[in-house]
Amino acid sequence: MEFLAVLWLPILLSAVFVFIASSVMHMLLKYHASGCMKLDAEEGVRAAMKGQTIKPGFYPIPYCKMEEMGNPEIVAKYDEGPVAYITVLPNGVPSMSKSLTQWFLFTLGVGVFVAYIAHLTLADGTDYLMAFRVTGAIATLAYCSGTIMDSIWMGQPWKSCLKFLFDGLLYGLVTAGTFGWLWPQV
Repeated sequence: MEFLAVLWLPILLSAVFVFIASSVMHMLLKYHASGCMKLDAEEGVRAAMKGQTIKPGFYPIPYCKMEEMGNPEIVAKYDEGPVAYITVLPNGVPSMSKSLTQWFLFTLGVGVFVAYIAHLTLADGTDYLMAFRVTGAIATLAYCSGTIMDSIWMGQPWKSCLKFLFDGLLYGLVTAGTFGWLWPQV
């Protein structure tokens, strides 16, 4: 845990800088707005779901267990469609403060892991560029990898994935710049 005592400032500041950068990007640039589409039959889907007791959670449609994937009835449901993944949230307006708090804690967690790995691989006195490269690679991997899995397994459009990869690259660069700037000197 020595790395926390040595690298607490770049951990904290990188989280703050990424949080600010992401806020500015999402409020000003708005290029993620095109990633959400409206269902033509939204009201019908809402009405059908409203009559059910659906707990918050993640629901694949059609639902089946892995061992049932080859079952002709399941195959027919997939062929007939629709095929979807639905995330159900609790009723009420989604809490931005909760999401923003979780996002900040995530950026802080990324900073901790970046610091841990960098502390194991870089010596005190490492020059800016080397600290930038190592911490940037770690942070970019952390910020980008989840969105690729969402496109592979959950059907997120690759166009949306590319936008999130761009975000992740920028967050990685912000993190790298912070760690490079504040890397401990001899």
